[in-house]
Amino acid sequence: MNLPGAEALYEAAPCGLLVCGAGGLLVRANGAACRWLQYQPDELAGKLRLQDLMTAGGRIFFATHLQPLLRLQGSVSEVKLEMRRRDGKPIPVILNIAERTFEGGAFWQVALFIAEDRHKYERELLLQRRRAEELTAQHVKDEQELSLARAQAEDRAQFAEQLVGVVSHDIRNPLAVIDMSTVLLQKGVSGAQREAVVARIQRSIGRVQHLVSDLLDFTEAKLGRGLKVQPRPVDLHQALAESVGELGVAFPAQAIRHEAAGPGDCNADPDRIAQAVGNLVANAASHGAPGEPITVRTEGGGAHFRITVHNHGPAIPPALMPRLFEPMVRGSDVRAQGVGLGLFIVHEIVAAHGGSVQVTSSPADGTAFVIELPGV
Repeated sequence: MNLPGAEALYEAAPCGLLVCGAGGLLVRANGAACRWLQYQPDELAGKLRLQDLMTAGGRIFFATHLQPLLRLQGSVSEVKLEMRRRDGKPIPVILNIAERTFEGGAFWQVALFIAEDRHKYERELLLQRRRAEELTAQHVKDEQELSLARAQAEDRAQFAEQLVGVVSHDIRNPLAVIDMSTVLLQKGVSGAQREAVVARIQRSIGRVQHLVSDLLDFTEAKLGRGLKVQPRPVDLHQALAESVGELGVAFPAQAIRHEAAGPGDCNADPDRIAQAVGNLVANAASHGAPGEPITVRTEGGGAHFRITVHNHGPAIPPALMPRLFEPMVRGSDVRAQGVGLGLFIVHEIVAAHGGSVQVTSSPADGTAFVIELPGV
């Protein structure tokens, strides 16, 4: 059997073989190397360096990593980088380089292998890894959102249960008054008694209407739309003086007074502001000291229009202060009426105007709710 000579084996090797002199200058390239790189042998030998056949990234990697390793250990194996064909297209290759000495001179023996399939595999592996990481991150996010949604649903269910219980209780009382009053009217009562019975019916109807109004406002606020307001230029001194007069009729047992200072001009929805002040006065009437006056003070001028509702009586418990404007929060006073939405609605009305509401409370100074609205 006749074996091919070393020259033929070199040229026909199934890998690229390069011989480089000092500094990487190409001395020889076999057929596979020339085909893969699209060069003729005479275009490489003595004209280009090994580094010249690499991409910019490959040259940097060669200079910073491969050459120091070659000097240190005399060889490098299975190094993956990109070389550039004659037409400029980069091709991924794997290099093995060994430094040899021959006849007093040093040269490099280079074997290169095309790594297209490996490159595709690595890219696909990297892509799948990224997809797996994205899916994992999405799964974690979904789990967090699901947990949050579950917690919110449980909170809503618990809140709805509490709300139904409180509403049922608060509606039952005025309905019972209306029922007993109608029985008395049916039996026949004197003129003075009839007027008192009718007044009780009207107050009970007003309580139910107020409760329904609070529930509608609460639903609108909790749906994320916020309470609707229609601000317009208005004299809030006058608007709230009229409102305080009406509140005096609604709370005949309380002395409700109005104080005004500065100009009354403000850009606000007078009906909504009157509703907020009415809720604060109702709160003061329920929790304040019986027989002590409730003061509504309006102050205009400057950057803010300020409304203060003050009453004397027991201070708000410190533990209750951080949650005072949350829905369904009620004090411990057994005289308190309502579903516990009044202060929440006050907060929403003021927020819809771009304002703020604060509260201070102490046994000595009483309780003051201060609303600040943007000035004109």
